Amino acid sequence: MEKIKFSAELDVFEDQSQLPQEIQKVMKQAIQARDHAYAPYSSFKVGAALLMDNNEVVIGSNQENASYPSGLCAERTAIYYAGAKYPQMLIKAIAISAKSLHKEITSPIPPCGACRQAISEYEVNQEKGIPIYFMGEKGKVYRAKSIKELLPFIFDKFNL
Repeated sequence: MEKIKFSAELDVFEDQSQLPQEIQKVMKQAIQARDHAYAPYSSFKVGAALLMDNNEVVIGSNQENASYPSGLCAERTAIYYAGAKYPQMLIKAIAISAKSLHKEITSPIPPCGACRQAISEYEVNQEKGIPIYFMGEKGKVYRAKSIKELLPFIFDKFNL
């Protein structure tokens, strides 16, 4: 029997003020998107902002539905919109912020598994890592330099 060992390395920023200036602006837009999320069922709001290669920022927020599987996460809302609006453009970075209406979220909240898979599709297609910055509503911000730090065994077009 053989074993495979893998590890992830994330950068930790004490708060938003330590982020690069450009990313601070993108995170601010993720927070604004978060505050406009439609989350009447979970009371858990998430915002995402994507910095594109042309320096445009595309935002998304989670959108819930009474038929639960019909909702969509903030990250996929943003990344699919970016794919539709800027189909040939690279994504330079993703910023994510989450907030609960029931308790204060101070630990960084990463993308869910489905969002990780969606992000991996874009990262593989652009042949370049996408830094992902994520946080709760305040406090520390984590940065993964690539989705591969959060999803080491991706399923992509090369598996088909």
